[in-house]
Amino acid sequence: MPIHALPLRGAANPSSERAGTTPGSFANRADIGGPRSFSSPDTPGMPAPSDKTAWDFLPDGWTRSTETGFAIAPAGFVPVTQLEHARLGTVTPEMRLVSEKAETHLSPEQVRDEIASGRMILPSNIKHRAMKLVPMVIGRASKTKINANLGASPVSSGTHEEVEKMEWSVRWGADTVMDLSTGGDLDACREAILGASRVPIGTVPIYSMIIGRKIEDLTFDVILATLRTQAEQGVDYFTIHAGVRRAHLPLVQKRLIGIVSRGGSLLAKWMLVHGKENPMYEHFDAICDLMRTYDVSFSLGDGLRPGGLADATDAAQLAELETLGELTERAWRRGCQVMVEGPGHVPFDQIEWNMKEQRRLCHGAPFYVLGPLVTDVFPGYDHITSCIGATAAAFHGASMLCYVTPKEHVGLPKKDDVKQGCIAYKIAAHAADVALGVPGSRDWDDDLTRARAALNWDKHFELSFDGEYARALHDEDLDVDTDFCSMCGHDWCSVRISKEIVEFASGKAEGFEREKVMKSAPLTEEQRRILEQRGNLSPEELHKLASKTKKVVDADVGKGLCHSDFVEPETAVRIQKDRLVQLRVKDDGPTAE
Repeated sequence: MPIHALPLRGAANPSSERAGTTPGSFANRADIGGPRSFSSPDTPGMPAPSDKTAWDFLPDGWTRSTETGFAIAPAGFVPVTQLEHARLGTVTPEMRLVSEKAETHLSPEQVRDEIASGRMILPSNIKHRAMKLVPMVIGRASKTKINANLGASPVSSGTHEEVEKMEWSVRWGADTVMDLSTGGDLDACREAILGASRVPIGTVPIYSMIIGRKIEDLTFDVILATLRTQAEQGVDYFTIHAGVRRAHLPLVQKRLIGIVSRGGSLLAKWMLVHGKENPMYEHFDAICDLMRTYDVSFSLGDGLRPGGLADATDAAQLAELETLGELTERAWRRGCQVMVEGPGHVPFDQIEWNMKEQRRLCHGAPFYVLGPLVTDVFPGYDHITSCIGATAAAFHGASMLCYVTPKEHVGLPKKDDVKQGCIAYKIAAHAADVALGVPGSRDWDDDLTRARAALNWDKHFELSFDGEYARALHDEDLDVDTDFCSMCGHDWCSVRISKEIVEFASGKAEGFEREKVMKSAPLTEEQRRILEQRGNLSPEELHKLASKTKKVVDADVGKGLCHSDFVEPETAVRIQKDRLVQLRVKDDGPTAE
């Protein structure tokens, strides 16, 4: 291959304007309406996509028109779910809103067709739809989504704190939220979260099923009653662990950590006590019928997901995945929307295969994965170990990423843990969208690059995902607005030098220019709080930091004295020596040590 022959495969350039010098994505050409909507090139040996879709699993009595391509339902049928409307060729108001507001690279008809194929879901319980819910979709043709888990536990938190955490997680980018409460008044907590939420809410109903009773006493009547209560409240999707079969249990005996899913372990115990099949599997069709009534989407739970690298991609996990493929087909036949949950701890080299094997077995139904974590030895940092795996998972096939916080494995997340988890996963999702060539996905990055090139700090922070934090870190070292940063100082600033080269386009983009000299405000209360949380500075140091503008430079004159176009030579030496970089002064001027 010639040295400059790049492996382009037809994916769209993620920049709407083809800005900069990059050729764009190395991903496959987008196949909206096919099994590779946005997809990574297959490494040799990867499973091919299934040749089936939800169209191959129509309900009894339905046919498909050869003329229109849409379904024909029996006389008198009334569609309820988004899947049923899509199959009949209807673009619902929710589909149209998704196209106009969130997924602008897709037409309303494309949204409809992806839902009809089963490759996309629009989770929207008819009860929640009448409240604050804003429609969104999960699927490979849409942008990658993230989910935040929260919930009161028997030892920590309560309804008020969980509603606050829900709102906080949405602020930091969560597209859906799962209420995993296991303590307190679960119904009241769930109702409060649903009433306040504009994003879809998911639950794991088995937690409520065993409140006040032993798992051995669980009956199908209790299962249905609990599902009906939560559906009536407006829950948009249920995690149902119907894929854990009695025959699978011997396959986990030699695992290092057994079954790590709460739902999976509870149902495993029920099966062993009663010597019977999983009631969620046995009565799956009845569960489908109840969920269809409210248009509650399935999140088919991975009750046998691996809880450590040593157990990844084992016989138990894959046996359950095959069952989830079967359940996907059964749910589609009952008119229900389906996504499938995926593994939590997977070595980096196995992630692509896991994503593409699910695509094959579950016929392209959206994959919703936890992480996966790519190493087990960094408790306290698992939001990082997992978002590395999440980026790979999203690039290779996952449609939604369930966040992991720094408290994973060690405790119940607090507000800042929720924020850290959300941000880590927004990074993973956005990185994957850019890599896949989702149209326009890099425009935001390009604008921030333009602001950075122009040394326009205000625009830089305005475009940052967490601009308040970025500004605080900047102002920790240098809280006046300069044409350089504290890392390099004036003389060594490559961005400043490039900006000043007339022949370069760098730093000259229209709308991103900045005045030669501007004065930054001192640190805000929020910025001081952020820096205090970092633990690097004492309150006294923060107080000095907040007033540094007046103490270090003569801010009253309206210009920062450390600006290169205004500063006197002796002042520049003093400020850089004291506040920016250590300098060694020579006869011919300052040079960095």
